[in-house]
Amino acid sequence: MKALTWQGLGEVRVEQVPDPVIQDPTDAIVRVTSTAICGSDLHLYGVLAPYLQPGDVLGHEFMGIVEEVGPEVGRLQVGDRVVVPFTISCGTCWMCSRGLFAQCETTQVRDQGKGAALFGYTSLYGSVPGGQAEYVRVPHADFGPVWLGPEHPDERYLYLSDILPTAWQGVQYAEVPEGGTLAVLGLGPVGLLAVQVARHLGVERVIGVDLVDERLDAARSRGAEVVDRRQVEDVAETLRGMTDGRGPDSVLDAVGMEAHGNPLSEKVIGAVARLPKPVARKGIETAGIDRLEALHTSIDAVRRGGTVSLSGVYGGMADPMPMMQLFDKGVQLRMGQCHVRRWTPELHRLVSQVDDVLDLESLATHRIPLDEAPDGYRLFQTKTDGCIKVVLQP
Repeated sequence: MKALTWQGLGEVRVEQVPDPVIQDPTDAIVRVTSTAICGSDLHLYGVLAPYLQPGDVLGHEFMGIVEEVGPEVGRLQVGDRVVVPFTISCGTCWMCSRGLFAQCETTQVRDQGKGAALFGYTSLYGSVPGGQAEYVRVPHADFGPVWLGPEHPDERYLYLSDILPTAWQGVQYAEVPEGGTLAVLGLGPVGLLAVQVARHLGVERVIGVDLVDERLDAARSRGAEVVDRRQVEDVAETLRGMTDGRGPDSVLDAVGMEAHGNPLSEKVIGAVARLPKPVARKGIETAGIDRLEALHTSIDAVRRGGTVSLSGVYGGMADPMPMMQLFDKGVQLRMGQCHVRRWTPELHRLVSQVDDVLDLESLATHRIPLDEAPDGYRLFQTKTDGCIKVVLQP
């Protein structure tokens, strides 16, 4: 089959790889009909390169048709249409029973000290082949995949795999009080969906911050006020000026380690990624840093007693944090990998309505064949040609 594989820093390639096969009785094989490039995939271009091997199959946002099931799957049949959560969870362990599916004790990658295994996301998370491919082996198909009806096109359902529940969890964690203000830093796919979700859930005022024209326009069209980071000297001060001098009640960081604003950090991270893999891994695990512009801005901007919700991914182990400011302001921090299946029931009902209430079908700006995936990665990383979201079609 064809699959998108990692080859090195900034290099991915579509190759022929072996077809997946049933390995465990709870496995299923899914023929992929749509898959997407996620902002988290861009981390594999650079920061997490020491945990990848040439030929690793990428991708963790995908959906398709069940082609084969193991003898203990039970709940799915060949021909069913499904979307697959990016977190691989069993549904029955101590963590799963408490809705903490991203910490599933059955699939935890214990040798790396990490939570649940993820599709297409390095040896840190189990080296499970991903979904930017024609076919995928889906472990724990007795619980994970979400059955879909035939009523709507793929893009109504595709984002149930990751970015929609990630945005939903981010807004829930932000705990915006009644009548309050939410600032969303970063208006990529997760940030735009967070704007949409917040407005749907009744947040009265949403302010989006970015530096890309198309993203600012998209947030504005979804009901947000916008701040163009290129036009202001101090984002936090600008947000305070828009909120009676206090700052937003809640700030959602949808940027993570890809933040702009610190060229020195970027050079250090790039240099570490180019070291021999064992040395680079040791460096990341003991002294790794992130580009923290978005996180520090969130902490600075949020009002005293407010909440900062992190949906953007961070991976540093030695990040400097403004602890005096956090403590003095009484800021609540909430974060973590998305517990996708925790939010699935209500989100599935929501996106299955006749109307596209979250405007999901208009999120993708580029739809291209899987064969052109390397071009899609470059477009998405450079944010050129108005690119906000890329959907690949095998």
